[in-house]
Amino acid sequence: MWGETMNALEINREYIELIKKNSMRYLEDYKETEEKVKNSKAQYKGEPIPFLYHPMLFTEKDIDNFRRIGNMMISIANKVTNRYVEDREFRRKFGFPKLMEELILVDNGYDINVPIGRFDIFYNSYDDFKFCELNTDGSSAMNEDNTLAEILLETEAMKDFGKKYRFSLFELFDSWIRESISIYKKYNPNNHKPNVAIVDFEESGTIKEFEEFKKAYERNGYNCIIADPRDLTYRNGGLYFKDYKIDLVYRRIVTFELVEKADEIPDFIEAYKNRAMCTIGSLRSQVIHNKIIFKILHDEDTLKMFDEEERDFIKKHIPYTGLFKGDREVFEHILNNKDRYIMKPYDLNASRGVFAGRDCIAEEWKERLEKVWNRDYIYQEFVKPCKREFVVFNDGGFSVEEFGTIVGLFMYNERLAGLYTRIGKKSIISGVTDYYTLPNLLVR
Repeated sequence: MWGETMNALEINREYIELIKKNSMRYLEDYKETEEKVKNSKAQYKGEPIPFLYHPMLFTEKDIDNFRRIGNMMISIANKVTNRYVEDREFRRKFGFPKLMEELILVDNGYDINVPIGRFDIFYNSYDDFKFCELNTDGSSAMNEDNTLAEILLETEAMKDFGKKYRFSLFELFDSWIRESISIYKKYNPNNHKPNVAIVDFEESGTIKEFEEFKKAYERNGYNCIIADPRDLTYRNGGLYFKDYKIDLVYRRIVTFELVEKADEIPDFIEAYKNRAMCTIGSLRSQVIHNKIIFKILHDEDTLKMFDEEERDFIKKHIPYTGLFKGDREVFEHILNNKDRYIMKPYDLNASRGVFAGRDCIAEEWKERLEKVWNRDYIYQEFVKPCKREFVVFNDGGFSVEEFGTIVGLFMYNERLAGLYTRIGKKSIISGVTDYYTLPNLLVR
């Protein structure tokens, strides 16, 4: 019964108590760990990932909850995406540019709408969580989680804690290779050794992570290159990088950037339209990636598509969302209820352009709202991040501090594959604010 009654918050509290008892010993170890992280592959835009000497701990019950949440969201995503493809009227709700719509309608050849995604949630329990966003384009940060987990498992504190508990991490590289190849087999069952290309614009890619995926493909027996789509040519019915014929594209280009730079990549787009290669994920995943999906899910006519359980799930766990345009009454309502809302652009990544009312004084809120009115923005009910206490070391010692947490559920081939956690003290927890990345460990 002990396994069933284990609670992640209680185990977290035990870890804090352990640190308190041996703080000077662990402080020295923390300094060494800091050096390891600096020299590791856990880099984002050339800088070491900010971390704590404290992992995010989850129990098997939490993991079961994440599976249920992920499965339900995939079911909803499939219904919406299939309707988008079949129903011209429904497509109008999204207002996507012509090229984007055209590319979404191209059959991807393997029948999965969201082959890879990271669904970010504010999580306390299965009954108490809310979605923050759905990332399906260029879902990233696998490298951060796995590298930090490996380093933290080697710390003195975790070795001591390991005398009572067993820990395991969620391997996110070889598992993706297996899933992407199994998707490729649906597209072409006859080619057992596809040539792989990880494709993104050079200035946008997280190169350290791409290198880890490249190594993983190679150690699993596949050729793999990292390529900028501008360097690819479409000839003789195939997509090429120089003389390297590409069979499988692992797409890390985010859709809005692909469309924005379409005139720079005519060969890639032509090859995509003609299904010259298997692209994982296809542009179909944009249907739920764009933040407008949160508004569309709450529309009465959309809700009719779902069964009762799915409708309840949407109403309870998808924050209420509306379009910030049209009737000036909408503007006035948002203006006068500052602390209840957060503003987000439809389709930018890394929290760019996001701002919360509770972070602004009234004048600044009004000024910022005026700037984005009628400008492809949504307003969304503000969700307070779930709180947890963590140990923070600094030169002089340590403190125990409370942070808001956000957990990303990595979905590979429609199944839960692993997790990504960021914590912070501000209303918005992201790579553009003060935050820490914590590795996720399953505790047994």
